[in-house]
Amino acid sequence: MHRISIAEKFSKISDFYQPRIAAELNGQMVKFVKFDSTFVWHHHDHEDELFLVVKGRFRMEFRDENSGEHHEWINEGEFIVVPHGVEHRPVAEEECWVILFEPASTLNTGNVKNERTVEQLQHV
Repeated sequence: MHRISIAEKFSKISDFYQPRIAAELNGQMVKFVKFDSTFVWHHHDHEDELFLVVKGRFRMEFRDENSGEHHEWINEGEFIVVPHGVEHRPVAEEECWVILFEPASTLNTGNVKNERTVEQLQHV
């Protein structure tokens, strides 16, 4: 058991959309990630995700058959939970620090595999 400095951990991350494991508990991972642009549309069949903004802000975009595309701004000190099955993508206009709380099985690009998929996460 030891305390974790969020600022110190984020200072060690220089790339974007490359989640790092900061801690693990009860089958869940606490991941630190930086956003700086538009990510890919995707969904997770079985996992819900919590996005907590530590610094900056980003827009979570959603799309579904009934209401089309819509979005929600998540500001510093706020979080959003994206339920499994909901198609979404984060969009940041400038650097944003985000903590993710999600099951260990969660792949960052969900049902999509492409150049942004990170299959083996590093620890920070």
